[in-house]
Amino acid sequence: MSDTIEPVADRIDQQQLAQQLVDAARAEGIELVGPDGLLTGLTKTVLETALEAEMSEHLGYERHDPSGRDGGNSRNGTRTKTVLTEIGPVQIEVPRDRDASFDPMIVRKRQRRLDGIDEIVLSLTARGLTTGEIAAHFEEVYGAKVSRDTISRITDKVLEEMAEWANRPLDAIYPVLFIDAIHVKVRDGQVTNRPFYVVIGVTVDGHRDILGIWAGEGGEGAKYWLQVLTEVRNRGVADVCIVVCDGLKGLPESITTVWPQALVQACVLHLIRNSFRYASRKYWEQMARDLRPVYTAPTEQAAAARFEEFADTWGEQYPAIIGLWRSAWSEFVPFLDYDVEIRRVICSTNAIESINARYRRAVKARGHFPTEQAALKCLYLVTRSLDPTGKGRARWAMRWKPALNAFAITFAGRIIPTNGS
Repeated sequence: MSDTIEPVADRIDQQQLAQQLVDAARAEGIELVGPDGLLTGLTKTVLETALEAEMSEHLGYERHDPSGRDGGNSRNGTRTKTVLTEIGPVQIEVPRDRDASFDPMIVRKRQRRLDGIDEIVLSLTARGLTTGEIAAHFEEVYGAKVSRDTISRITDKVLEEMAEWANRPLDAIYPVLFIDAIHVKVRDGQVTNRPFYVVIGVTVDGHRDILGIWAGEGGEGAKYWLQVLTEVRNRGVADVCIVVCDGLKGLPESITTVWPQALVQACVLHLIRNSFRYASRKYWEQMARDLRPVYTAPTEQAAAARFEEFADTWGEQYPAIIGLWRSAWSEFVPFLDYDVEIRRVICSTNAIESINARYRRAVKARGHFPTEQAALKCLYLVTRSLDPTGKGRARWAMRWKPALNAFAITFAGRIIPTNGS
């Protein structure tokens, strides 16, 4: 009981102390934030107190302690230093020693920013702000000048982390993989639209797991996809039950080469969305209603009958839509053999759409990128912002237990839930 009471009492004391400080500041007309604000003063006090504690530990005696006299190394005054913090610039006095061997950790030598500032820069970059916009943000909000070169160096620090993330070990089996593309403008001599492929897996535990991001040139074939999927397999993915993709050239053949038991499923959402490209917007809602009986049909025979009805209604006006579905039919129909819970996972817009929306916002805000690596860095920072641990995990799958049971029955012997499932 006492272990619980003490932390609560500590919190109450901290709240009371904070309230007293705020009340005193207001009574004296002191602002909470700003160069002479309460938070700036507190930050200065905390940093200087921590630095003094580090110096005492380094020298082996407390400040003003007579035991430290004539004992070799000793304090040698202070030097003024300004550090950029999350509340703005703070001027602090850093203690010095006579032989210059003091190497503080709380504010390191030559350090001009606290670590929280780097995270702010990375977060703003993930939201699509350019280096110039981030520099303007710091000047406007914090009253601090941060150069574009400094911002670039901060974001470049994640390149090593990005490489580790892109090569991290993966799970042995994924019930479902989604492969999707987002198009990014990259200047390579001239500005061109480049596809960047995102592979998202649904784990046996029901997590959305972003396995990686790969840059393409457009028009990729079997050789490219075999290289990408072999890389995924070499990172530990021994088996995949279903791969949902959008008819990319050479991809289905590469999938079954790497994972012979995998079923290739045309993305139903993409089929529907691609159908709308050929139709006037005013017909989209009606067309979506007419397509629903096709992909919710209980059997392939029933789906074929519903599709013929759809073709009779729309075929004369939009023959290209009918051709689109007929060409994708062989990769669409496996979907009809699945349990309704498996269909729900495959059709879930949450799997990729929410993530892609974040990617698109960041990309759109930037306009175009000078290099492929710059684009990959931005997309990685968006991914990183979804999960600060750097594992690239996005969110829990919805209603996973019924789907897990359906997968375990449909793919008997291949789906083995972990203790945490």
